Amino acid sequence: MTRVAFQGVAGAYSEEAVRDYFGTAVETLPCRQFVDLFVAVEEGKADFAMLPVENAVAGSVTGAYELLMQRDLRINGETILRVHHMLMALPGVERGAIRRVRSHPQALAQCRRYLDRHGLQPVATFDTAGSARDLVANPEPDVAVIASGLAAELYGLEILDRHVEDFQFNYTRFFVMGLDDPPRAQRSKTSIVFTTRHSPGALYKAMGEFANRGINLTKIESRPRQNEPWRYMFYVDFEGHCQDLPSEAALMGLLRHTSFVKLLGSYPAATTPMTEIMSQWDSSAEQFAGEMAGLSSDEEGGEATSS
Repeated sequence: MTRVAFQGVAGAYSEEAVRDYFGTAVETLPCRQFVDLFVAVEEGKADFAMLPVENAVAGSVTGAYELLMQRDLRINGETILRVHHMLMALPGVERGAIRRVRSHPQALAQCRRYLDRHGLQPVATFDTAGSARDLVANPEPDVAVIASGLAAELYGLEILDRHVEDFQFNYTRFFVMGLDDPPRAQRSKTSIVFTTRHSPGALYKAMGEFANRGINLTKIESRPRQNEPWRYMFYVDFEGHCQDLPSEAALMGLLRHTSFVKLLGSYPAATTPMTEIMSQWDSSAEQFAGEMAGLSSDEEGGEATSS
């Protein structure tokens, strides 16, 4: 049976991503830190690792990108998980009895408007699923947690409210990391990291190698180099396999304008639910605009009254 390492405790969103990608017939290995994922695969304790790399709301996962540079695992695939936050409590507890809500700071931030609307006090903890586990170990009837539906199932908690996230386009992208390169897919994506020489137009020339060959970049991000202040590494994802002729030519041309290039992997590209994301973005934007208009009206009314 395939064994996949993930960061967090049982019921974490990363474990949901494992099941979403590999199916339910998979063995999972919880790990404390991101680096432990890489070690587990390198030492043969797991076949693959599920590494979160960016969230549509919170942005890139900094520690993950640093490890992609430092370690030598290969990207074998990617998956995009729709993150649904659930409000859950001990069985039999009603929502009206809840006063405090525990979860990871990011999860609490992503549900801030919901918490404010219901007058619930957020309490930051180290982990979403860990909050669910700890509530069962130390029951408190006025406490709820925000975690995944899988966490509620595993720890026997009752879901009081579903989809409590403020933004409905909350997606997290994961890399599936392994020791070897995956079989070539019909639709591939390639990830690289490079550094440019410290000269005018270096990045422009590097990106030109892709533009001149009609290769579409799907992501570019700069990260500071840990050993050289004010110097940067660039992480790039582009459509295509590294063995495609245009990609090979672009990578060879890239070497002329860079001081370092590392191929992180060519792997089957996940289907991004863009239609769904855009419709949800429009809905959320309209909702946000309505709230802002309401606040503006309140402020104008307050000023008129005070005057």
